[in-house]
Amino acid sequence: MWLCAAGGAGVCLLAGASPVGAATATANISAGSLAFVSTPPNVTFNDTLNGANQTVTATQALDVSDATGSGAGWNITATSTTFTSGGNTLPTTATTVQSAPTTACDASSTCTLATNSVSYPYTLPAGASAPTATKVFNAAANTGQGQQTATVTWQLAIPSTTVAGTYTSTWTISLVSGP
Repeated sequence: MWLCAAGGAGVCLLAGASPVGAATATANISAGSLAFVSTPPNVTFNDTLNGANQTVTATQALDVSDATGSGAGWNITATSTTFTSGGNTLPTTATTVQSAPTTACDASSTCTLATNSVSYPYTLPAGASAPTATKVFNAAANTGQGQQTATVTWQLAIPSTTVAGTYTSTWTISLVSGP
């Protein structure tokens, strides 16, 4: 059926016809991975003994990429060996996190910031052999997608009786799927 404009202007359309060249578009989007963007950086505490109990802090930026598209959430777990210098040690409860890490989307990413349910203060497990890791930070289901950095502020308690030296500890920090 032809429809023409009144007044004989010469404009006519064919009503009910399908558009010419109709097409369907498909987007195949595959799941990526859950991983640290870069290896978690080392942490260095610096202090000068003064005869009193002291606490010092150091930050650690943990850059997470959740490209799974699952919305499953994730958690960061940590464990460590005891800080030792020769035969001297710091207490196994010396390293803590007093408040929740700060989070921010990476510059190259639109992200859904993690909703964290870990309680603070948090004590980093330590022992002669590293004990079972515990959650230091997590992303609840349907949060934490994209690339974001969680910056942890670690606190180290140094008793007044500590012997001067360079104390070392091996930390194992893991990123695991699920809140």
